[in-house]
Amino acid sequence: MRDMLRRVLKWYKMLPFGTQVASLLLGGLWMGLGVAHAQPQLTLEFGSGEGPQQVVPALKVLFALTVLTLAPAILISMTAFTRIVIVLSFVRQAMGTQNVPPLHVVMSLALLLTGVVMVPVARELDTQVLSPYTEETIDEEAAFGRAATIARAFLMPHTRESDLLMFYELTKTERPRALEDVALYLLVPAFMLSELRTGFEMGFLIFLPFVLIDMVVASILTSMGMVMLPPTMMSIPLKLLLFVSIDGWHLMTRSLVESFQ
Repeated sequence: MRDMLRRVLKWYKMLPFGTQVASLLLGGLWMGLGVAHAQPQLTLEFGSGEGPQQVVPALKVLFALTVLTLAPAILISMTAFTRIVIVLSFVRQAMGTQNVPPLHVVMSLALLLTGVVMVPVARELDTQVLSPYTEETIDEEAAFGRAATIARAFLMPHTRESDLLMFYELTKTERPRALEDVALYLLVPAFMLSELRTGFEMGFLIFLPFVLIDMVVASILTSMGMVMLPPTMMSIPLKLLLFVSIDGWHLMTRSLVESFQ
């Protein structure tokens, strides 16, 4: 074996440089194909799941994964996030600073304020749903019923009756006689419509003072004959000064949180 290896090395040294490089590449490729071909195979086998005791845990895992997948949609449609992010976006646009604060800051502040607003609801869910379910004192059906009741108690006070009745008329569903009879699949879109209207109303009230500042600055510049000077160049510092002097972020945050109480 050693004599054969020596002969191969001696023959390799006698080859030109280009041939040596090509032979190395071909040898490495051949070894790589051989290693790849020699990799072990992995076989997955699934049980038949003949009994319900084997099927129910898999369904629970599937349900948990589905809830995690729908978590962003639940956050947007069933919490205070919609109203808060709309008002914050209006404030940024009204001040004329399109990129200040950045969008990531606005979204982070909206998420934090949503967490502050939803703390009582989260505590109630933990006390009445999560803790009893993890302690196995209630089953899945009872847990879902309690969670739906808590969701209705939060959504109904912030939902306009006209929006809710509109969805009942569109789906030709019989009107509910009590709070427990309100369908969540109709209550949630009605809540979102109501939140959009409330957010736009609050945004209009915030937008109005900044528009007045723009109008006053534009009229002053026009009366002074400074037509070529953009009014926004003078109005943006005044709007920032006004917003900071009245502690606008504090007042706006307080108003947003208290609007859900």
